[in-house]
Amino acid sequence: MAASMANFRTLRVLSKIFHGHFTAASAVQHHTACPRLVHTVSVFSPPSPAITESEEPDTLYQRLSVQVKGHDRAVLDSYEFFATLAAKELGLSLEKVFEPPKHIDKLTLLKSRHIFKKHRVQYEMRTHYRCIQISRITGSSARVYLEYIQRNLPEGVAMEVTKTAMEKIPEHIQKPLWDDNKPEASG
Repeated sequence: MAASMANFRTLRVLSKIFHGHFTAASAVQHHTACPRLVHTVSVFSPPSPAITESEEPDTLYQRLSVQVKGHDRAVLDSYEFFATLAAKELGLSLEKVFEPPKHIDKLTLLKSRHIFKKHRVQYEMRTHYRCIQISRITGSSARVYLEYIQRNLPEGVAMEVTKTAMEKIPEHIQKPLWDDNKPEASG
């Protein structure tokens, strides 16, 4: 019985919040001189923005390859998840997401500058990579996607983008050469 009363109270408070009859006690100020404000909702359609059309066709990319590199593996894992989720939400076709082998750079130095050659210190820097490949993407979609993921690029992470464009075959290559060199039929 007590649980149903608690649920009933919760529903009543939620209905008051949704209908605008309830505000928090700290936010309520009683002013007798001020008239009550009535909130009304008006439905209007904003003016439609003018759509500009250009006569040149949008560039079509066969593949867009985004390679990110950094020293922290967890940051790259998180950024890979973010970038693939953004691509899926934009409706882009993910071709391949993979992790190339890491690059380890080792540096060996003496502990002391002048003596004790046997005592050394070894430092290493590990660079981790992630590669995201997107296939069949238009130029405008690529610009939007790249701007979005570049704005959210974490600190300490570098990005390299490679675009492979699809071009029309020129007419002088489309037409076979043997069509030009046909012997004339003598009559």
